[in-house]
Order: sequence, then structure tokens, then C-alpha cells
Amino acid sequence: MLNKSLGDIYKYCMDHTTDESDIFQKVKEHTNAHEEFPQMLSEKIVGTLLQTLIRISRAQRVLEVGTFTGYSALKMAEALPDDGELYTCELADHLADTAQGFFDSVDFGSKITILRGQALESIEDIQSESIDLSFIDADKVNYPEYYEIIITKTRKGGIIVLDNMLWSGSVISPSDPSSVALRKTADMIKNDTRVNHILIPVRDGLMICTKK
Repeated sequence: MLNKSLGDIYKYCMDHTTDESDIFQKVKEHTNAHEEFPQMLSEKIVGTLLQTLIRISRAQRVLEVGTFTGYSALKMAEALPDDGELYTCELADHLADTAQGFFDSVDFGSKITILRGQALESIEDIQSESIDLSFIDADKVNYPEYYEIIITKTRKGGIIVLDNMLWSGSVISPSDPSSVALRKTADMIKNDTRVNHILIPVRDGLMICTKK
């Protein structure tokens, strides 16, 4: 039986996860100081898990839906090979501008291209069946649509990661539009014979799918 709080356990996990370079601290400090909802930033454990998935799958082409201030895109770009490329979709210009500033400040930021505007339109323009790994962390009501379009553009063996799939537990008895959409997405994935999948209680819930 655990005799420590979840906060203590989470801190222990953070302390025993690979240390980050200075750019990530700068992104976090800026986000905490200037953004209304800084908790939207992915943080070290999720970011390092994404890096691990990229490295073990040898991903070269990555798609992100929801740039925010650029933290997760930078984490993934850092793990990509030199010829890797990452496309990240962002609707809000001020967030895209902030993220681009951080991307320009490090060498591996050159692997990242921001696709501004509606994500569904940006994703539609990407060459089909060429994505190695995707990370979905944007407006929750469109998660079912994001998943459906991305699965068709993911190569066999490719990975799709969806964040916030627990939504603080509200997906158990969903009532608001976001929790309803997230529950719908989870049920879609559960019944999707094209993928193997696991939902893990890391932070606010990560669904990891691999395309058969």
C-alpha cells in the first residue's frame, strides 16, 4: 500500500526523469508568467515519453495538433534525427509567434514548421500515409475529427498519442462538450480494429495508439 501522496510520487517521478536543457525551463517560465492557462503545457514526463516513443520507433515525420507555447514540439524535435521534420498546428497567432521565437533560439528548432490556422485544414494538406507519430493536444471537441483524419495519414506501425483523455475524471460520466467528445474519442479508439491502444493515467491521461 502506498503511504505517500500522489504529489510526492509525481515529484519523485519528475526527479528521476532525464534532466532538460535550458530552453525548456525558459518556455515554462514564459508560459507561467504570460499565459492564462499555463497548466496546458505538457511538462517533462509527457515530453520525455514523447521523446522515447520517437526514438524507439525511429520516427522521422511528426505531426502535432496544438502548439501552445512550443514546449512539446521542442521536446519532440530534440529527439528527431537531423533530417527529421515536425509540423505543428496552431490557430492562435500570438501562441504561434511565441513558439516560433523559442524554435528560432535553438538549432533543433529548425526541424519545426508551424501550420497556422484551422488544424483540420492543415492536416488535410499533408501527404497521406506518411506520418510516423502524432501528438494531439488541442481543442477537445474536435478530438474525434482529429483522430479520424490522422489515422488515415499514419503509416503502418505509426503512433498516435492523445493528451487529456481523462479530463480530470469527467469522461467517466461526461456532460460538458469537451468530456463528451473525449469519451466519444476513447470509445472510437476502443472499437477501432486498425489500432492497438493503451490508456495510461499519466497526468491527465494519455492514449497511445499504434496502427496495425
